[in-house]
Amino acid sequence: MVATTGGFTSAGLELEAKTLMLASLSQAEALEIGEIAVSMGRARKAPIAIEVKMGQWSVFHASLPGSTPENDSWIARKARVVQATGRSTMHERVEAEERGVDWYVEKGLPEELHAIHGGALALNVSGLGCVGALIISGLPQVDDHLFAVEVVTEFLARKGEQQ
Repeated sequence: MVATTGGFTSAGLELEAKTLMLASLSQAEALEIGEIAVSMGRARKAPIAIEVKMGQWSVFHASLPGSTPENDSWIARKARVVQATGRSTMHERVEAEERGVDWYVEKGLPEELHAIHGGALALNVSGLGCVGALIISGLPQVDDHLFAVEVVTEFLARKGEQQ
């Protein structure tokens, strides 16, 4: 499990989701999250595609140098997982591995349209639950996940909301 999921546990990812809780998510805030991701990605020369969704609406999308059209397909598949579950793709993957179940069979969702690969974070708003997602594609899945966590952490720090 460490090789593919970075040694995460479902309990740790649940705590992470609570730590990354947002007070709100406006269109302007969704754009800011995307802009933070672009800035960080450019600084690292990361070959990533970035998307921020509010519900089904893609509010922000950027494809940095080195990313490919295939990243958009991964983004769509990861986003569907967050939309279906309200949790990060890494959380879904780790929990399925911990329980020894085939996530796709258990959820009745086709792997062709869904990907439980790290990199899609649920954007949860206090009192509302999951209202959107930040999706990163282009790095190994653990790195995609950690990059997304770092982006939301930076967004919260700028807002003075880090818990």
